[in-house]
Amino acid sequence: MTIGSVLLVEDEESLASLVEAYLAQEGFSVLAVGTGTQALATVEREPVRLVVLDLNLPDIDGLEVCRRIRARSAVPIVMLTARDEESDLLVGLDAGADDYIGKPFSPKELVARMKAVLRRAEPGETDDLLILGDVVIHRAGREVKVDGQVVELRPKEFDLLSYLLANRGAVFSREALLERVWGYDYAGGTRTVDVHVAQLRRKLARPDLIRTVRGAGYKAVNP
Repeated sequence: MTIGSVLLVEDEESLASLVEAYLAQEGFSVLAVGTGTQALATVEREPVRLVVLDLNLPDIDGLEVCRRIRARSAVPIVMLTARDEESDLLVGLDAGADDYIGKPFSPKELVARMKAVLRRAEPGETDDLLILGDVVIHRAGREVKVDGQVVELRPKEFDLLSYLLANRGAVFSREALLERVWGYDYAGGTRTVDVHVAQLRRKLARPDLIRTVRGAGYKAVNP
């Protein structure tokens, strides 16, 4: 499963720091804010993959923040709540939350809930969407964004990046990439793979996204 950016909305600084550190250890890139206003602005501005939302915020009630996010985005939302009444939890789910976890909780349980929500929201990762770090590929529209900004790629650059991200972590030789991205009939040599990788690193400004494995080939990793 791809690990991507998570928006953590929690005004209790000690808890926010604990959760942020654990999520980072698990490979998530965390954007942490302490108010509903900041949360709404971040969702509008950043390509967030999941929101962890505390219900008790100092400015806007977490339920209202959830409703506003859901009105403009399908991003998965996991609520943090000290409210244990069934009616309160149902209201949270009705507001658009995908799951909730009661306080106090263990960071390990939170991560398990988050991953379960992501699996439901992105079953095997959708055919159209590929995400690795802040790199997002919309395959149907043949569009690539890095940190929310569109990056123009040539057709084979797009195809190569899509193939590597769809198989992130797996190492492919130049010959294998030439066969699977360019096709059996391509008359060029394996040097063209190196050239396209170099172009992708330059255009994406993420040189560590495609890693060279000495003597083996290339693989896509979370930079």
